[in-house]
Amino acid sequence: MTILYSMIDSGNCYKPRLLMAKLGQSFTNVEVSSHNGATRTPDYMAKNPNAMVPMLELDDGRRIAESNAILLYLAEGTRFLPADRYERALTYQWLFFEQYSHEPYIAVRKALLTFPERAKDATPERLATTLERGNKALRVMEQRLEHSAFFAGNAYSIADIALYAYTHTAELGGFDLKAFPAIGAWLKRVEADPGHVPIEWLP
Repeated sequence: MTILYSMIDSGNCYKPRLLMAKLGQSFTNVEVSSHNGATRTPDYMAKNPNAMVPMLELDDGRRIAESNAILLYLAEGTRFLPADRYERALTYQWLFFEQYSHEPYIAVRKALLTFPERAKDATPERLATTLERGNKALRVMEQRLEHSAFFAGNAYSIADIALYAYTHTAELGGFDLKAFPAIGAWLKRVEADPGHVPIEWLP
């Protein structure tokens, strides 16, 4: 049985759960939360020395860490990874953008404001920086979505899954999504795609 080590309130962990739900792929979800130190236990770090979730453990015992790497593995040969060379490159582009220019600000600002253990890090300077750079990422997304239904072209892909995970809860981090109407319309398209499940979904 495929095992996904994840935590329920993590957008990064939501990504593979959402894709596997769409694919109808069976898996066992094992909750490993950073809130209580479970990601840093010797047993878990023996599986993933980076002490982070999600991590996918395949039926044969091989493991894959990093949310977007898991998406790429799961999406191979499906409609969620474009066959067209250019659109496939765009998918990678937006996956890299999500982890470098989006998640470090939008996800982190939400964590600073909603996770009690992160409150000590929520300095005015850090909150201001994450707000500024998160809004910059949203503006980049808005510009793309003004001209394209989805990030890698006219079809839903794992690029959309990756960016949806933290964007749809961005208002919890103090971001005003009403200022980005193209993103708002895209969120509705993502949620209308067959097999969509919410972040709290488990198999």
